[in-house]
Amino acid sequence: MGKVSVAEIKELMTATGVGMMDCKKALVEADGDMEKAVTLLREKGLATQAKKSGRVAAEGICTAVVKGNVGCVLEVNIETDFAANNDEFKAFVAAVADTVIETNPADVDALKATKISGGDKTVEETLQDLFIKIRENMVIRRFKRMEGILVPYVHGAGSIGVMVKLDSDIAADNAELLAAGKDCALQVAAMNPAYLNREAVPADALDKEREIMLAQMAEDPKMANKPEQVKHKIIDGKIGKYYSENCLLEQAFVKDDKVSVGKYVESVAKKLGGKIDVVEYVRFERGEGVEKKEENFADEVAAMTK
Repeated sequence: MGKVSVAEIKELMTATGVGMMDCKKALVEADGDMEKAVTLLREKGLATQAKKSGRVAAEGICTAVVKGNVGCVLEVNIETDFAANNDEFKAFVAAVADTVIETNPADVDALKATKISGGDKTVEETLQDLFIKIRENMVIRRFKRMEGILVPYVHGAGSIGVMVKLDSDIAADNAELLAAGKDCALQVAAMNPAYLNREAVPADALDKEREIMLAQMAEDPKMANKPEQVKHKIIDGKIGKYYSENCLLEQAFVKDDKVSVGKYVESVAKKLGGKIDVVEYVRFERGEGVEKKEENFADEVAAMTK
């Protein structure tokens, strides 16, 4: 194997974003063949990615994007918030969202096998190329594609992504209609309602709430001896509170807690002389449900020095 020039190493570093020594070794192994060296680095990256795949990726970006009448809410995770702020990672997330909108993949596996928007490689291949540069585990965790009158909202630097779908006979580009949708999206981000309305609450969820309330009454000396009819009447009242806390359209509107979200939407519809119904929403919160490994820094340093 012959020597490689500094210019060749620099060219490979620029093309891949990989460190100097790794690029030099790859070029030597590839006998100076630039394309083969890139492949070798990708293969090395894939091997390292496999080793790192067990590491928790709970940071990243949740985004919500709308193009015309099609939208996408997407979560892509990475190991550190520092890497999540990388411009190339942000561009990758944006391209993946566009791919979902344009191709309507069935699931994450289908998405990864699809050619990425604006590129000539698949989403998975693009992810692996990016891994070679960033060297952190990345996971396309979930997405939801929607169609209709859609209003997106992204909180902060991508900690929460929300999409609200409206049904209306008012022009889809009406500024006040979209502002009402944005207010609903803000409500979803802030209050995280479990259900759209009371009709969406499963019967078993209500049964469970009633059981909990009855058990609480049995433990309360002031309530334990009350007639069952009275207890159930009290519970009916508390179920009303459950709806107002857990259903979007019955929650107190964050911008005016004297009215519910449903009443606020009705008032906008009346003002515009049409109808507006909130029919669906999606809310992704970054790292939601991902179990983060708790590290003891002192123990970690001690382990590294052994």
